[in-house]
Amino acid sequence: MFNKIISPPSIDWKSKFSRKLEVVQNQALKAFYEAGVPEPSTPLDEVMFLAMDFETTGLNSDEDDIITIGTVPFNLNRIFINQAQHWTVKPSKQLPEESVVIHGITHTDVLDAPDLIGVYEEILGQMAGKVMVVHYQRIEREFFDKALNARINEGIEFPVVDTMHIETQLQQKVSGGILNKIRGRKPESVRLGASRSRYGLPLYTPHHALTDAVATAELLQAQIAHHYEQNMPISQLWI
Repeated sequence: MFNKIISPPSIDWKSKFSRKLEVVQNQALKAFYEAGVPEPSTPLDEVMFLAMDFETTGLNSDEDDIITIGTVPFNLNRIFINQAQHWTVKPSKQLPEESVVIHGITHTDVLDAPDLIGVYEEILGQMAGKVMVVHYQRIEREFFDKALNARINEGIEFPVVDTMHIETQLQQKVSGGILNKIRGRKPESVRLGASRSRYGLPLYTPHHALTDAVATAELLQAQIAHHYEQNMPISQLWI
């Protein structure tokens, strides 16, 4: 028996991409929107996903910058490690010492790194035609949108499956209700490592963009195996 967790009705991403294609000027963005998205009725086991993770100088997309990006394509049966990509990019401001402590990326690491303007076309190429999978969608969506706006005067929108959102829903379901409240049962952590541990997935060193992208891909595979039917339409999971 599957413990189904269904998201609210989602955006019509196919129509949104068509509208974007009519107005976008940048050729790389145009190619991204031309690649489109799967039909909303496409079963999960027929979707090609792209797990994506950003490491940033902080959590404020108005003030902080992207410093590394990791991506890896996958489906429900396989993670295509041979197609994984990892980019280091130079932030516009000096790295805060507290961010160096978290992700281990130093001033030397970004000294000769390109600006995002030099690699964004490659990133869009990786994303084209796939459904992005992230753990906490605000980071990847907001940071990439604002970073592109600052460089090419056009932002980006794309559908995501958010493994943190899924895990939050699950924790609310299993810890909700009056009885659980009386017993003092509270939702467990939905951080990436804690979420993975509930499915028996191995611990990875956190805060490395490519490692976290692979970890997110594995987490979604486990979540779907435990809580969803593989023939469920992608429109019920993307947001």
